Amino acid sequence: MNTPFRSARREFLKNLGLSAAAAPFVLNLPSLGFNRAFGAESGAGRPAPRRIVVIFSPNGVVPKTFWPEVLDSNAKKYSETSDFELTGSLAPLAPFKDQTLLLRGVDNKMQGDGDRHMRGIGCLLTGKILLPGNVQGGSDTPAGWSSGISIDQEIKNHLQSVAETETRFGSLEFGVMVPDRADTWTRMVYAGSNKPIAPVDDPRRMFKKLYGRVKDNQLLATVLDDVRTDLAKVKGLVGAEDRAILEQHESFVRQMERQLAKAEPVGKPDGGVDDAEHLGHALPEPDPALELLNDRIPEIAAAQRDLLIDAFRRDACRVATMQYTNSVGGAKFRWIGVDESHHTLSHEPDGNEDAVDKLTRINAWYAEEVARLCTQLAETPEPGHPGSMLDHTTVVWTNEMGTGNSHSLNDIPWVLIGGGLGFKTGRALHMGDVPHNRLLLSLAKPFGVERDVFGQEDLCAGGVLSGLTA
Repeated sequence: MNTPFRSARREFLKNLGLSAAAAPFVLNLPSLGFNRAFGAESGAGRPAPRRIVVIFSPNGVVPKTFWPEVLDSNAKKYSETSDFELTGSLAPLAPFKDQTLLLRGVDNKMQGDGDRHMRGIGCLLTGKILLPGNVQGGSDTPAGWSSGISIDQEIKNHLQSVAETETRFGSLEFGVMVPDRADTWTRMVYAGSNKPIAPVDDPRRMFKKLYGRVKDNQLLATVLDDVRTDLAKVKGLVGAEDRAILEQHESFVRQMERQLAKAEPVGKPDGGVDDAEHLGHALPEPDPALELLNDRIPEIAAAQRDLLIDAFRRDACRVATMQYTNSVGGAKFRWIGVDESHHTLSHEPDGNEDAVDKLTRINAWYAEEVARLCTQLAETPEPGHPGSMLDHTTVVWTNEMGTGNSHSLNDIPWVLIGGGLGFKTGRALHMGDVPHNRLLLSLAKPFGVERDVFGQEDLCAGGVLSGLTA
């Protein structure tokens, strides 16, 4: 699509005598004035960007080792407290307690076709029922894709419609060991009804998307070869602060190229569940390549985080998702001493203390991943503005289920960290068993999305949630 932003970008580069390959490096440099030329203020006078990252992990949580004790599981009305501890699965987030907002009592009330895993992920960000289809899950009726757009894409579309907030990509969808198999269990992002968006789960492919220099899983000569002359020209036009930003970008690309050159290409897993027959899920057998990829999850996740931070730093997008595995994900967390499938463990009863311990450790590892991203954001200065990128970004960690062994869609975990949405943090809230559609509305409003309804209209009564900003 040839938007005014893209046309202005090409003209801007042409006027400077730069190639299109230089765009990822120079378009966010404050002193070059691209944003001012395009109708927005640049530098310190331009408002700091708001950003959102949605992180998905599967199979629910163990409530007694996840939620702080002060969040009563039987509460049916709103309550809040700042007197809580982040322990158990949430212990890795303790350094970010003052920047954290825990939300319990937010329920996925979607009914209709599909098993709960399918409705859990397919309706998670859309708030809409699944369409009829032929994907059979458990004993429930078959279903297809979601019938609505996801909230991340709704926010992206709004930002891209405003000149001052339009970015090169709008949104980026990252994956970590997401099956290439396309079905309702593997997709959470939707461009619209019946339009799932597959996450990019190979850092090489994401690097190519960002910089355009990877072919057939082989890194060619360095990206910097294409733009060396252009970057030297730009360094002569800008001040010390912009030169430092430019050199930081060059250093990142050089390091990422070396990292990716050493790593094996990410294969194309075809499964993700190793217990289909035992649990009654009509899923295909996993590809043997999945087992080889499994132990590379931490490595792949680290590369994806680095690319995400770089994309934010260059203002290539302001909306992102990071999907770890998939609904009914069967990863084996051997690097923390857990050999069993995550999904298998999630079905064990509460009295199985060994399973409870392992599930707690699995979710603690995911919390560590969230903490790593937040640390990187906190350590990255906001270009052209005071504070860090975490001050202007909200990281949302969620799940397709509340509790795995009961397949409950109530008490879906929602953990929000950072200042991007302007919510009051350092609190743990019980929202009183409200439909998650209202939370989706609340996530969009700070970006200027003014809607009374998102997803199922009957689940939006009351509009945005009260108590998030006060």
